[in-house]
Amino acid sequence: MKKVGNHTSFSRILFFCLALSLSFSLASFAQDAAPAADAGQEATASAGAGDPKKGKELFNSLCAACHKLDAKMTGPALRGVADKHDREWLYKWIHNSSELIKSGDATAVKLFAENNNQVMTPFPQLSTGDIDDILAYTSEPKAEPQVSKVSPVGGESAGGGASNNLILGALVLVLLVLIVMLVLVNSTLRKVAAANGVDVSKKGNTISFWQAYARNQFLVLVTTILLLLSGAYFLYGYLMQIGVDQGYEPIQPIHFSHKIHAGENGIDCKYCHSSARVSKTSGIPSLNVCMNCHKNISEFTGSKDSTYVEYSKEFYTAEIQKLYDAVGWDKTAQQYTGKTKPVKWVRIHNLPDFVYFNHSQHVSVAGVECQKCHGPVETFEIMKQNAPLTMGWCINCHRETNVKVEGNDYYKKIHDELAKKYGVQKLTAANMGGTECGKCHY
Repeated sequence: MKKVGNHTSFSRILFFCLALSLSFSLASFAQDAAPAADAGQEATASAGAGDPKKGKELFNSLCAACHKLDAKMTGPALRGVADKHDREWLYKWIHNSSELIKSGDATAVKLFAENNNQVMTPFPQLSTGDIDDILAYTSEPKAEPQVSKVSPVGGESAGGGASNNLILGALVLVLLVLIVMLVLVNSTLRKVAAANGVDVSKKGNTISFWQAYARNQFLVLVTTILLLLSGAYFLYGYLMQIGVDQGYEPIQPIHFSHKIHAGENGIDCKYCHSSARVSKTSGIPSLNVCMNCHKNISEFTGSKDSTYVEYSKEFYTAEIQKLYDAVGWDKTAQQYTGKTKPVKWVRIHNLPDFVYFNHSQHVSVAGVECQKCHGPVETFEIMKQNAPLTMGWCINCHRETNVKVEGNDYYKKIHDELAKKYGVQKLTAANMGGTECGKCHY
């Protein structure tokens, strides 16, 4: 007889369930995606024709120096500007605002007066498509800040392991078991001794360890010498650390992150510490140097790839406000108020008065990088003293560091003479007198 297949086989049932679940998944996905698609269409319709991604690039390169999306700078905030003015009028304004003002346009004249008669840079090179891209970017809705959910540390959500209290309880339990075992062993040994007629309470004629030690004069002498040498060693180490402030990391009145400025933004050390090139000291940067950038940067935005991790964006923005309070800058009116407050910076690196150190000699003449002495400052959130700055540390550097003489006429003659004298091609600072006492002490 011919065998008939089973119409309710396992494979067909499985296939039917898979198809059913797939249809439900597609239906739910369509329901979830529909509102998002409608929102995207609404955003595109409100923004008009244009590519927000290209518009962001154009905005950052051309507009960000004077405008922000959600705050007033030199110019007004530009979020939703496409809904406030006619698009054809915006084309004329962006191409040449001064010409539009001179024509007597009421809207242009009013906008010019509301922004302290600040003349806007004309952009005749921008096409209408470029302007549409910028307007599309300014028409995007403001992104809501994301609140990160932090799971409690030590609980089950932290990794599913046992908590610290459970581990501690287990250790206490093990300790109690050991104590009980020792008590039982002691009791058993005493019973065994009593059964054998041994009196454990009697003390023999033995002497204590300390009595035997005191009678051995050789051991007493050796111990005394070792204690004196050890005491002298630790006393010397303690005295040599007096005045050595390696790792000193004071809190400053205004938080300045070298990690963000020198690290993430790549600002050269000598841009702020410009006197290091020509002066004995590197100097404390003037707050006017800070305002070269922060006149247009009133809040910290960061990015998803930003290196800051220690503090929140709100914290950094509050520190920028401290700078504004110190220099008397009103970010709303975009002008100085004349009311200033001195900033009492805490000094970090401080050499003794009898030590001579010249920054320009090392930075400009020798070509030494700032990180050689100050460490990787581009990774420091809070500035600290990285090196010990002791005499031995400086001398070792002079003995190991070759002097850069290429293209330096100052060293040409002396290099030739000393290279011939020492029979070497490269000269260290020590070869050129860098270890002489009078070079650093006077």
